[in-house]
Amino acid sequence: MALTVKDLEKLQEQIPDHRLELVDGEIIVMSPSSYESDEVAVRMAAKLFNWVDDRRLGRITGSSAGFTLPNDDTRAPDVSFVQAERLRKSPRSFAPLTPDLMVEVKSLSDSLTKLRAKIDEFLSLGTRVGMLINSEPRWVEVRRSLQEPITLQDGETLTVPDVLPGWEVQITDLWAPEFD
Repeated sequence: MALTVKDLEKLQEQIPDHRLELVDGEIIVMSPSSYESDEVAVRMAAKLFNWVDDRRLGRITGSSAGFTLPNDDTRAPDVSFVQAERLRKSPRSFAPLTPDLMVEVKSLSDSLTKLRAKIDEFLSLGTRVGMLINSEPRWVEVRRSLQEPITLQDGETLTVPDVLPGWEVQITDLWAPEFD
């Protein structure tokens, strides 16, 4: 029997300290992120949030915000952006749409193949830009539907002019700092 979003919501109420996703009618319990990968995700979210919020362009969310996708899966990217005109008010439950931009940050236990598949699923359902961040060996892969991925490394600048014109961040600014 395939489970539904309602089943996911009920289970999430029972175990609120766990992140859950609904994929192909099955509930997936997401493991916690590694410390470094979560710090990188927060740094990316902060870079996006500062740009988006000042200009009232839309909403930035983290890994706890789920999206009910057109294929009835409910998934949660590490970071996401939805344009204001597509989501005028935050829903109390899962957002019933695909984000315009989504980011996955590789944790120690993650598979690059599975992360790319998740991003590609979002792209096939309407997300415009997906990013995969890998802090070891320090690169960002920018993915768009029907285009070859672009990989950026330290010394390069990340931009997404088709979604956030004018926003940019240095790749080196995404990594967790080391304190002496």
